[in-house]
Amino acid sequence: MKDDKLIIGGHEFNSRFILGSGKYDLNLIKAAVENAEAELITVAVRRANAGEENGGSILDYIPKEVTLLPNTSGARTAEDAVRIARLGRELGCGDFVKVEIMRDQKYLLPDNQATIQATEILAKEGFVVMPYMYPDLTVAKDLVEAGASAVMPLASPIGSNKGLATKDFIKILIDEIDLPIIVDAGIGRPSQACEAMEMGAAAIMANTALATAGDIPMMASAFKKAIEAGREAYLSGLGRVLDKGAAASSPVAGQIHK
Repeated sequence: MKDDKLIIGGHEFNSRFILGSGKYDLNLIKAAVENAEAELITVAVRRANAGEENGGSILDYIPKEVTLLPNTSGARTAEDAVRIARLGRELGCGDFVKVEIMRDQKYLLPDNQATIQATEILAKEGFVVMPYMYPDLTVAKDLVEAGASAVMPLASPIGSNKGLATKDFIKILIDEIDLPIIVDAGIGRPSQACEAMEMGAAAIMANTALATAGDIPMMASAFKKAIEAGREAYLSGLGRVLDKGAAASSPVAGQIHK
């Protein structure tokens, strides 16, 4: 497992847990880094640019060894997302960017077409683009063509903790797209993260599941173990499933029959 790296845009990571943005506090970030061993943490550019008058930048709380994944939270158009991504780079957040574009403010579902447009522009500018999208095979293929470095389908609505509501569609992306598929939004339990990893997901992004847990460090540790277990199960090759009947788990040869 030591050589099993998560590779995004040519960058290697040992951890397959990514801390999502929102609900930030020092204890959450500390637990994600120390207990879940997160090496990639998202940050909303608008919060990174908050300034001391608003309590300081969230960047002050993230360890230097952690790679920042600025996101375009608040963008409603492709133009908004491009502008926010460029601002994040100017603020020193690096070349990674998670493209989030949401015109829908009730369910917070991503605008897939605008996401494709923004991805193409930013990829041409040298960004490592990780677009958040509603799982759709045609859109995922268009994101690959646009230059995405990973594809991040939602599992269920943001912050819902409802789990793999889009499981069948995510599996299609895993089977058909030759990029890391990172399951984002809605994963609420370690068991759900494990199931996604067993399917072949490259990584899991979560925030609310940790932030709303009774014991944040313990939940962070549970997510780490679940993600690792799911990855090992996937790599080992899961056992077959019988649609009908049963099969004895012990050999039948040599049994005494009446």
